Amino acid sequence: MAAVYKKHKALIVGGGFGGIKTALELAKDRGFEITLISDEPDFRYYPSLYHTATGGSSAVSDIPLSEIFADVPAVEIVQATIKSIDKKEKSVVTTAGQKYEYDVIVLALGMVTNFFGIPGLDKFAYGIKSVEDAEKLKKHLHKHIVKNKHPDLNYVVVGGGPTGVELAGVLGDYVDLICKRHGIEKRSVHVDLVEAADRLLPRSPKRISKKVYKQLRRKGVKIYLNSAVKSQNQEELLVNDKPVRSHTVIWTAGMANNPFFTEQGFQLAPNHKVRVDQFLQAEPGIYVIGDNADTAYSGMAQTALYDGGYIAKNLIRLADNEPPLPYVAKKPVYVIPAGPHWAAVEWGRLRFYGRLGWAIRRAADFVAYRDYEPWFRATKRWVAEYKEEELCPHCDKD
Repeated sequence: MAAVYKKHKALIVGGGFGGIKTALELAKDRGFEITLISDEPDFRYYPSLYHTATGGSSAVSDIPLSEIFADVPAVEIVQATIKSIDKKEKSVVTTAGQKYEYDVIVLALGMVTNFFGIPGLDKFAYGIKSVEDAEKLKKHLHKHIVKNKHPDLNYVVVGGGPTGVELAGVLGDYVDLICKRHGIEKRSVHVDLVEAADRLLPRSPKRISKKVYKQLRRKGVKIYLNSAVKSQNQEELLVNDKPVRSHTVIWTAGMANNPFFTEQGFQLAPNHKVRVDQFLQAEPGIYVIGDNADTAYSGMAQTALYDGGYIAKNLIRLADNEPPLPYVAKKPVYVIPAGPHWAAVEWGRLRFYGRLGWAIRRAADFVAYRDYEPWFRATKRWVAEYKEEELCPHCDKD
């Protein structure tokens, strides 16, 4: 009679870069019973949300989890939000009251939007943290221009990080295109980029910041550094006590760690991320990765992917009674688009700007899609970058 082996129960919470990567890599080992809990049915490919918001296809930024795991039966997908964790009993409870037990758990919950208590932002500002946000912004851009027969006085992007830079670089061109398609007289489009720090892309190398700054200025983007948003109402945004007239403010700044970790008594670093040991453990059997962990380069998609692969490898080693390998942070490749067919890239000592940088960015997108899907589906999704997807009936006919 064949021996029966008990599989290790691995619970992964979070359907982002880190959580999905962990599940896919862990599924290659037959010794695990894997459950992936995500509060969304789809994976959001954040690097392309700005493209979806400015006339691009949602296929480049929204991938159903059921599609990603279609050929991975070892992974059970559960759409739910976890409410609490019992560290002694090794179980979690969802907001719907479902209970899931685990032998090991990987928490990759991602970040949440933080408006810093600034009055009016949560009510009047747009965002691009999800496909729904991107489509809401896209609808607003069309509706406002068609209704008023001219562009907004100012389009204000708040946040000089990657998302803000990417959006600011293409927003003016997209507004021009909307006007053209609706036969509205072309006017000068004013795009403002507001950043509280003393430079754009504060977490990127200074060389990248300078190059991107110059590129955006060439695109006509007005950049406000050392500038703090004080409030917003329906007609204007208050920046450094100076009112800026606008009906289109896009908030790309302000991310905070998921409140779950504070609520459940995890030990936090001064930056409010979870303290982890040399194996990314917050507590025995509880691993925290990606944006949630207090590690070097935390907050970047490449880091979350790297963490997911690392954790899966170590969990397999432990299951095989081998010692885990200590975590060594990996410096990411910085790739920042700033306008159509232009990107800045810093890859170790190598630097590329302009069209060559853009080509590297496109190659990186394909590699990312291929991490999650077979080559034929990854190729189809990658090619969707060149497809338009308008929600406006008039523009959709063109």
